[in-house]
Amino acid sequence: MVTDAGDPIPRFPDGFLWGVSTSAHQIEGAADVREPSVWDAFTAEPGRVKDGSTAAVACDHYHRYREDVALLSGLGVDAYRFSVSWPRVDSPGGLDFYDRLVDELCAAGVRPVPTLFHWDLPARLDWLDRDTAQRFAAYVSTVAARLGDRVTKWITLNEPAEHTLLGHALGAHAPGRRLLFDALPVAHHQLLAHGLAVRALRAAGATDIGIANSHGPTWPASAAPEDTAAAEFYDVLLNRLFADPLLLGRYPDGIGELMPGDVDADLAVIAEPVDWYGVNYYAPTRVGAPQETETEFGGMPIPAELPFSLKEIEGRPVTDFGWPVVPEGLTELLTAFRDRYGDRLPPVVITENGCSYEGLDDQDRIAYLDGHIRALHRAIEAGVDVRGYFVWSLLDNFEWAEGYARRFGLVHVDHATQRRTPKASYNWFRNALRSQS
Repeated sequence: MVTDAGDPIPRFPDGFLWGVSTSAHQIEGAADVREPSVWDAFTAEPGRVKDGSTAAVACDHYHRYREDVALLSGLGVDAYRFSVSWPRVDSPGGLDFYDRLVDELCAAGVRPVPTLFHWDLPARLDWLDRDTAQRFAAYVSTVAARLGDRVTKWITLNEPAEHTLLGHALGAHAPGRRLLFDALPVAHHQLLAHGLAVRALRAAGATDIGIANSHGPTWPASAAPEDTAAAEFYDVLLNRLFADPLLLGRYPDGIGELMPGDVDADLAVIAEPVDWYGVNYYAPTRVGAPQETETEFGGMPIPAELPFSLKEIEGRPVTDFGWPVVPEGLTELLTAFRDRYGDRLPPVVITENGCSYEGLDDQDRIAYLDGHIRALHRAIEAGVDVRGYFVWSLLDNFEWAEGYARRFGLVHVDHATQRRTPKASYNWFRNALRSQS
């Protein structure tokens, strides 16, 4: 594999899985033929989405999936990570769409890797209710019974940390609640749902199950005790709150007693062994002591009641989203996880990594991917067992509260005409994959 600069990228191990990722709500459209989700309700409220848009049509993937699978085939990826829409499965004939999609992927030689929950909770349900975890397991059983003859690799949840923090604690995402620490039951019930889903998938015969958690290094703003304490707290909130229960069977100190129900019994379910651990990585976070008044960081409100504040990482290039580009943070994260969890850490798959840039000749995206793939290889050289890498994303999509203002795709989508145009990064990644074979 060679970059545009001509520098070779080392070979990855045989059998390494290369893919791209999407999610149902962000690309499918066809909202009129599925049940409503919490995101439909959220985007219907004025001011919730920056450009006032919704995902009612999005990339119209529901009707154009054959064209998109052809793009996957042309790209040469081994696998496609998509999500199954729970509200669509709740609708008459909803699973028929995923039957067609999985058949099309298999015919193209692309391995289907479905994520069973990617934030689009049916509007009739609520993660504050414990019963939602049981309902999720029943839905998972339904999907596995229909698709399990062709799907062998499964993901239970995507980024429960963000869904808890942004959707329920800070109100920046659906369902738009601002509960602060009263949102902790949402985290617990999602983790319980994961464990119950693992059991449901095992009962259906699945042998290759993971989760996609978001993680990143947490850097203190300074060596001052108040900054290091704030950074340690944020690291617990973003990283350990969702990894420790899964991998160690316990919450970090001081967290378990804040969770609802019989926590010890639930942890036995949450810690059901997985076959691999998915990591979504974008950037480190620089954290300092709390501010006296509410602040905003990257469009996210940081209330003064929280015991931390977020700071800019200076001296780094940034994406069009304003996120710092720090490839070595991926190496740091993975080696730190290996050191923290030891043999409790199963093989790792990078389930998301990508960036937002405008333009078809997206050389900045090429440089970003090149740097992060190299950083991933360094982690493997350091002894981390990494088995795969998925780029976010195949298509320019509906980027949640940002609407259509951010473009993460290897393929440009004109949302007025739905025309797909591969970018320079698509061609670069295609050539990169060819040289790995």
